[in-house]
Amino acid sequence: MKYVSLYAWLWLVVFYTSCEGQTKTDLLTETISPQTKDVVTSTAPDNITRTIKQDSKGNIWIAAFDGVYRYDDKSFINVVSEVSSARFFSVLEDRNGNFWFSSVGSGVYYYDGKSFQNFTTKDGLASDQVTDIYEDKTGAIWFATDRGASRYNGVSFQNYRMNEAAPSFVTVATTGGVPKNDHTDVNSILEDKTGKFWFGTRGHASTYDGKSFTMLTHNGKPFTNVRSIIEDKKGAIWLGGADGLWRYDGSRFTNFSQNFVGYIYEDKKGNIWTNSQTHWGWVLSRYEANTLSTTKPTVTEIETKEGKMIFGILEARDGRIWFGALDGVHRYDGTTITNFKR
Repeated sequence: MKYVSLYAWLWLVVFYTSCEGQTKTDLLTETISPQTKDVVTSTAPDNITRTIKQDSKGNIWIAAFDGVYRYDDKSFINVVSEVSSARFFSVLEDRNGNFWFSSVGSGVYYYDGKSFQNFTTKDGLASDQVTDIYEDKTGAIWFATDRGASRYNGVSFQNYRMNEAAPSFVTVATTGGVPKNDHTDVNSILEDKTGKFWFGTRGHASTYDGKSFTMLTHNGKPFTNVRSIIEDKKGAIWLGGADGLWRYDGSRFTNFSQNFVGYIYEDKKGNIWTNSQTHWGWVLSRYEANTLSTTKPTVTEIETKEGKMIFGILEARDGRIWFGALDGVHRYDGTTITNFKR
């Protein structure tokens, strides 16, 4: 099988996106401190919780360093407790209703509701350290790893990675021997409405249109350590990472925050939620949808207990906001933050 390198451009690419019309917003910021309460359960996640998703049946799925949990509005069940003790990072329900769980060190697990299948580098996966899972328009499943991106078409893996020695894009014929570096350490993958792919890495971010690769830049500087990329309902692309929070509307980049942003989420109303690091700790930030096109967008910063580090964000069907943290999973109802404890 032949493997196309998506990452040679990261050092050598000659195509660059200009950031003409770059703007910096002024924010109207309000900080609130909600009440907190603890709910003790027998099986809630009790460790770093990275990703939270809701499935087609309404169940909440949680990928944590101590398992993968399903919450049915009554109790938590660790569905991998008898399968793996790996540290889990991400969860995805594909279009067929099957689930994919990524781990740090044990590859990827496929779950059809009855049995599990484990995919590792022995099966062609680029690396066994997998941080993000994404399904494209064709139904192929993409995995963000620390040694490039892997695309699984249901039969085999195609691995996209850079060749630092070559001055052009090349075909890599083997899966082994790929060195780890920031530019092949992929954090986030997105296919936008036009079919263009966006890749955030610990190095530089870029797009791929199927023919050529374009490094993302603003004022001639690349976006570095992009942790999260989403496309909102209007087709704008949001980037979050070491350079803060940015929106690209198809012609210009707008900067909304210079604080580190690790995760971006759009709710049903079009509000943008982020987890961001401030001078005193971490906060949930909500950028109001009806103000995003104004010169002074409104942002509400929701303080979390002790400013603890925040990870994945989800708005459930009932409108409550779930988020992961160092000590498990939490839920915000607009007034109170509920901490689920084991």
